[in-house]
Formats: sequence, C-alpha cells, structure tokens
Amino acid sequence: MCICDEQISGIFRLFGFDYGSDDSNCWSFHKDSDWTGSLRQSRGPHAASLHALPVLCGVPGTAHAFGRGFWHRLEFGSEDVPVPAVCSASCAGKVWSKSGQSETRVYLDNITRILDRLLDGYDNRLRPGFGGPVTEVKTDIFVTSFGPVSDVEMTWIDERLRFEGPIEILRLNNLMVSKIWTPDTFFRNGKRSIAHNMTTPNKLFRIMQNGTILYTMRLTINAECPMRLINFPMDGHSCPLKFGSYAYPMSEIVYTWKKGPLLSVEVPQESSSLLQYDLIGQTVSSEKLTSDTGEYIVMTVHFHLQRKMGFFLIQTYIPCIMTVILAQVSFWINKESVPARTVFGITTVLTMTTLSISARHSLPKVSYATAMDWFIAVCFAFVFSALIEFAAVNYFSTVQANRERRRANTARAAMATAAKSDSKDITSLVDPSSVLKKRLNSVPQKENSVVPASPMPDLHQQGTATPANDTLNGTSIIDKYSRILFPLSFGAFNLVYWIVYLTKDPMERSTSFPCKQ
Repeated sequence: MCICDEQISGIFRLFGFDYGSDDSNCWSFHKDSDWTGSLRQSRGPHAASLHALPVLCGVPGTAHAFGRGFWHRLEFGSEDVPVPAVCSASCAGKVWSKSGQSETRVYLDNITRILDRLLDGYDNRLRPGFGGPVTEVKTDIFVTSFGPVSDVEMTWIDERLRFEGPIEILRLNNLMVSKIWTPDTFFRNGKRSIAHNMTTPNKLFRIMQNGTILYTMRLTINAECPMRLINFPMDGHSCPLKFGSYAYPMSEIVYTWKKGPLLSVEVPQESSSLLQYDLIGQTVSSEKLTSDTGEYIVMTVHFHLQRKMGFFLIQTYIPCIMTVILAQVSFWINKESVPARTVFGITTVLTMTTLSISARHSLPKVSYATAMDWFIAVCFAFVFSALIEFAAVNYFSTVQANRERRRANTARAAMATAAKSDSKDITSLVDPSSVLKKRLNSVPQKENSVVPASPMPDLHQQGTATPANDTLNGTSIIDKYSRILFPLSFGAFNLVYWIVYLTKDPMERSTSFPCKQ
C-alpha cells in the first residue's frame, strides 16, 4: 500500500523495515511475517524512537489516508503501535521538511475526510431527530432594504452532522445545502418571492462541531398588506410578514426567535428609507394556526409604517386652501361687476374639480371616503357656495332695483295726475267768465298747462331715482355677512379637521385570513 514519497525511506531503515519502491515518489510496506520479528529484534533505542513517532505525528484521524483495512500492528514488548501511526509520523516529518504548502495540503485532506465521513449514511429526506423530539428552528431577519429585500437566517441542530477535527466551524458553499435536510420554510402572505442567484445562489451555510447548522439566504418578498385608507393620507399601517413550515406541524418543527423578540428583526437606518413611508418600528410575534392538516407555528413580523404627508400637502391640500381663499375674494368685488365675479366663481369650481380628480389618481379605488376626500369635498362646497352667494346677491339686487323702478314710476304717475288737477284749478280761478272759451280750447290749454307743470314731475323723479341708484351701486348686505362668515367657518373647519386627524392613532393593524393547506 502506497504511503509517502522517498523521504520516508530513511525513517523506515532506522527500524529495519523491509520496504520497496513502486515508483520514484512512493513507497509501500511488504506485508510479510518478518515485520514483527524484525521489530522485535529492534528493541532498545529503536523501540524508544518508534514510541516517539506517534507523538511527532500530532494529527488525529489520519488512518483514512492509508486505506481501510490496513491495521497490522507492531508489537514492542507489551505495547502495540499501529502502522498508520508510524506512517503519520513519517509523513509529518515530510511536512516539516518541506514548507507551508505541504502543511496546507494535509489540512485540506483532513477537512475533505471530515466532510466525506459526515455524509456517510446521511438521509436528507428525514428531519433531525426523526421520530423523536421536536426540531427547533431558530430564526431572525435582517432587512437589507424595503423594496423589499431581506436576509432570512435559520439555525437548527442536526445530531447526524457532529464532527471532530482541527476546525470548529465548517464554512461551506451552497452546493452542500442540497445534500442535507433543511426546513421547508415558506411565507404565508407572500404573493411573489425571489431567491437571488447572481452570480451564485446567495446562501450562507455553516456547520459547527456540535451539529448546529447556520443557514442564511437572500430573498426578495412581495408580501400582501391589506390597508384601510380611511385616514389617508394621515394613515399608518402595520404590515405583517408571516412565515413557517409548510409540511411539518408543530409536533415535529417549532420555530423560535433566535435573539429574542426585540433583536431578532434588524432594520438598519439606511435600509428603512422609503419615499412615501417612515418606518417607526417593528414587532414580532408567534401564533398557532389550526388547519385541516394539523397545527402549525406561524412566525409574524409587523412593520409599522407611517405615511409621509409632504407630497399631499403640496399637491392637494395647499392648492385647495388657496382656491377657497380665491373664491372668497369675490365678496369684495362690486356687485355690479357681474363678469368679473362670474369668472371667479366658475374658475374656482373648475379648479376644485381638477384637484379632486388628480387626488383620486394617487390612491387605490376604494368604496369609502378617505380623510382627503372629506377635505376636498368641504373645499368644493365652500367654492360652490361662493358662486351661489354671488347668484343670490345678483338676484336680490335685481329684484330690489325693479322694485325701486316700479316705485319711482308710480310716484311719477301720481305727480303727473296731481299736476293736471292743479292746472285746471288755476285756470278756473284766473278767468271765471271765459269758462266756455277755455273748454273750447281745452286741448291746446292742456298742452300749454302740461308744459309749465312738467318740471315738477322731473324734479320728483330725480329725487326718487337717487336712492334707487345708491342701492344698486352699493354693497349688498349678503356680501357684508359673507366676508365674515365664510372665512370664519372655513378656519373653524380646518382647525377641527387637523386636530381630529393628527391626534388620532393612525395605525391600522392589517389582518388577513389564514390560508388552508
């Protein structure tokens, strides 16, 4: 059997071994009956030297390097020395004689032997402790970024993978994962998950001497998070991430948090940067899920997210407030400026309609009104009320003007009638004897009598028209009240609105129905 290269020959000559050369670099023992006799004759200093050879070796478990079944023993008095120990010592002498390159070779050979021995008789179809105690899988999560990408770490103990050797931890690649048993972990509320494989599968796999296994993988998970948008955009959500075993019930596999409930989920500051949300914290929990196939342990991580309001303040709230203020400016415009006030009213109504439509594009189509919907609706009501207010002002001003005109016309007719009667009385008093003559000339006299009396109705008409023009050109009492009531009511609405929604607990705990297996 081949053992070492030609440098081992000097050591075997020291003890009188009969050796032969198979090639220039390899030597082998001759299995004959003269070994024991030769070695028995090598007592004294040779025996002492041979006893020291196993000490020089110092590398446990090297018997596999020389082939199985090669266990001829060398007797020295009452003590036996295995031949592999002699070969190990001789090979160790070779390592010392060369350099660190040969030492590294021996180290790698030892690790290879350990791995080969670990998988002897290993059945990766059976969980650790199959038919015995429950297998405990310790988990924790490191969130790389919300987008979402996270690292899931799992640790469990497999007694079948215990080993002894010069290394405490075997750091292996992903090829070893397919050869051993791993938990069938899946995400219950995941809609789509991706395991990263660039440039190789992103998996970390380590085996400790006591059989503890550390298994880490990098995943992208699209998880379902049902949201109630009643408080939108002052809302917050508690989005769950649920995972557990797919096939093993809790009588066989139990999941626990490796670092406890406070430290098992880690989210670095740079990983929690989101465009529309602020991550205000995360909590973990575990629950028991009962289905038709048994009882399962479900691990849950709740990520508490608070929506950022900056975008909606700039795009919706501030424009709505400015539009309402612009609509109330029309109260200060003269009521006779009908085109100007009409343009104000129609423009502000169309602006609010546009803002309402654009705001709806920024949230899902839900069947209930959100907080922003209520704000836009109230602003729209104020703008529309301003337009209705101008219509009321114009209507009542027109009615009042018509009333004043009718009143003026009535007064003018009364003055004309009074003037006629006065002219007749004056004519009869001046020339009583010429009544017949006056009657015959009644028509020209009437015309002549109306001419001097005409200035009197004109003076009366001017006196009655002056207050009518003052009423038409003046400020409407409706505008006077609107200038005060509209700003006060809109300010009160904003005060109540922001106090209610900003002091309300925004968190809506997301719930989902358990899925049956």
